[in-house]
Amino acid sequence: MSKDAAALTCLADYEAMAKQVLSPETWAYVHSGAADQHTCIRNRRAYEDILLSPRHLRSMQGGNTALDLFGTTLDYPILLAPLAYQKLAHPEGEQASVLAASAMRAGMVVSTLSSMSLEDIAQASSTPLWFQLYLQADQADSLALIRRAEAAGYRALVITVDAALNGCRNAEQRAGFALPSHISAVNLNGRPAPAQGMSIAAGASLFQSAHVSALPDWSDIEWAVAQTRLPVLVKGIMSPHDARCAIQAGAAGLLVSNHGGRVLDTVPASIEALPSIVGAAGGTPVLLDGGIRRGTDVLKALALGAKAVMLGRPIIHGLAVNGPQGVAHVLHILRTEFEMAMVLCGRKTLSEIDESVIWAPAQ
Repeated sequence: MSKDAAALTCLADYEAMAKQVLSPETWAYVHSGAADQHTCIRNRRAYEDILLSPRHLRSMQGGNTALDLFGTTLDYPILLAPLAYQKLAHPEGEQASVLAASAMRAGMVVSTLSSMSLEDIAQASSTPLWFQLYLQADQADSLALIRRAEAAGYRALVITVDAALNGCRNAEQRAGFALPSHISAVNLNGRPAPAQGMSIAAGASLFQSAHVSALPDWSDIEWAVAQTRLPVLVKGIMSPHDARCAIQAGAAGLLVSNHGGRVLDTVPASIEALPSIVGAAGGTPVLLDGGIRRGTDVLKALALGAKAVMLGRPIIHGLAVNGPQGVAHVLHILRTEFEMAMVLCGRKTLSEIDESVIWAPAQ
């Protein structure tokens, strides 16, 4: 489908057009937050309350946005977040996204629940890839996924800890969403995805389910760290307590995330939780996802201590609207906006971005 590029000037334009392209059921799956969606909405609105403090007449000679994360050199601090079942948005799914990431020299995190195999995605890639792992009920299955990611050349392991259960995504339930028969979590070789297929009998307690009784704990993070040569990041950290637990378990990095507001409602926005977690991290690198829609959002996250951010739903929007070209354009827009914000705030490198970027009223 030919799209009018002039009408796609920002990520919000892509979102509006994606809603027209995707089926109502798929749109509900992509966009529904947990319960009443307070956290999903808060993730976006929290950035509006953070104001920037511009600085002028500063030399921008030698400016750049390069960084090193866990031995991976990136041109700019924006990565594609792990997103499940991308063939829902485009027939080429993750292959289209990784082609865009490669063209735009952006890092990409591949989901356990990708609709293409992690090996096929790696084969199509010329950009650094990390692999997101949902710990499996059987450690042997988790280990098999780790070994596959290592063999395929993935450079880091991102273990998600905040989605042991699917959230109460009522909007998705009302829409009657179900995965089409031709789309599945191919990396799991027919095994059910985490928390899927649970059936709780009327009158029974969730705590009596086999799934809940077998949920992983911090010792499983220690185990995973011990199994791999890859740096391990823990994704889903929303409290200083869990930040300290993750570091004690051997995590090389933390990812502040509330899963896009899709799991537990009425928790803080990711950007609101970020400063306290950076404070507890003691120098361990911290990344963030949740609500990023503007380049100024990226700048604010870095000013509050994040080393980089991950972009989720807007990737699906770009994919739905125009395949790999749409994803590449989304990344281009966000990077350009971010660099514009850096220049207008007088910061020519990432190392110059600190809390002084954030406006504070005179005391």
